Amino acid sequence: MIGIWFLVELFFLPWLILGAFIARFVTKKIDVGIGPEPILSHPYHQAALKIYGFSSETFVQEVYDIFDDFDIRFDKKYSGKLGQLVRPFAIYFHVIFRYKILYFYFTGGPLAKCKAFLWKLEPHLLQWARVKMVVMPYGGDVQEVTRNKNLLYKHGLAQDYPSLKLRRKLIERKIDLWTINADHIIGGLDWVDYMYHWDTLMISHFGINTEYWKRNEGNLVPKDGTIRILHAPNHRNLKGTEYIIRAVENLKKEGYSIELILRERVKNNEIKHSLENIDIVVDQLVIGWYAMFAMEAMALGIPVVCYLREDLKELFESQNLLNKEDLPIVNAQWFNIEDKLRYLISNPEKLQTIGQKSRDYVEKYHSLEVLGKQLALVNNKVLQVA
Repeated sequence: MIGIWFLVELFFLPWLILGAFIARFVTKKIDVGIGPEPILSHPYHQAALKIYGFSSETFVQEVYDIFDDFDIRFDKKYSGKLGQLVRPFAIYFHVIFRYKILYFYFTGGPLAKCKAFLWKLEPHLLQWARVKMVVMPYGGDVQEVTRNKNLLYKHGLAQDYPSLKLRRKLIERKIDLWTINADHIIGGLDWVDYMYHWDTLMISHFGINTEYWKRNEGNLVPKDGTIRILHAPNHRNLKGTEYIIRAVENLKKEGYSIELILRERVKNNEIKHSLENIDIVVDQLVIGWYAMFAMEAMALGIPVVCYLREDLKELFESQNLLNKEDLPIVNAQWFNIEDKLRYLISNPEKLQTIGQKSRDYVEKYHSLEVLGKQLALVNNKVLQVA
């Protein structure tokens, strides 16, 4: 297969160079292109940018089962085996003539799927086409596991993603490629463990539509005395699912009226419905920080239990990105999850207080307005250099 890709890439190379040369002199109509990985955060980036007057467009090379809300899907335009070979080049020409700035991940831009040599040349082609590159992590694109000192996390990755060992060297090379050549790097979350440089540090580049994810007062009070706990075990070892199940079973034996609801591979448009009538969300006990699912629950005023690393709290607070006193999340790990849940279900009056603090936290740190302001600063920096 590499041999086929080599021949295809060799054939397209002169056309890519010619396209980049022409694109240098073309006025690009859209400020920001967001893609090509099908990541849930794309529409939030788009909405946040709109608030600050930036035009943007989302595009993807393919979609995952749980989410497909993007402006342009190249997998529909270029399907089948031949379509898969041509698709990266179609995306490339689309990008270089259309976008002033490209937001993408460490997997790479439009030529990320090229398996022979063009992925290494991609930053230089985009530079020549005068497309500004803003690169940010999303998770698996930077998880070079030898850089992580959290052994339980490393074990979870090995169990949930055994094929990651085959991609370690490639991940390392792509981190180097884009760190050196991108116009701007965004860091945040626990991703900073794997990165050695960033131009902008954020708690997270994820944002949330606080108008859509609104608090529903009626859903925060147990109606029949039973505390309902939701956990989404998409990655059971990374999230510590077995510890959560064990803790709930032990608490049931002690006589507590609780119900654990497990929702796996839930489509994005069903998540809000899944959170109705939920009193507590347990996110994860291993990774060390929260992401989109926890933010959605907090926006609805639902208390979240999640492991938060102290060093990450200190990092974000030291850079004036966070006031630790604002954090509403109940910090728990595998060895104390039972105690944390026991406290919450023994003091149900705390749930509403934590829930309101959770909503306030999301509005202060993760609203589209807050994210848009951060991204606008990034865009203005890279465009000023142009």
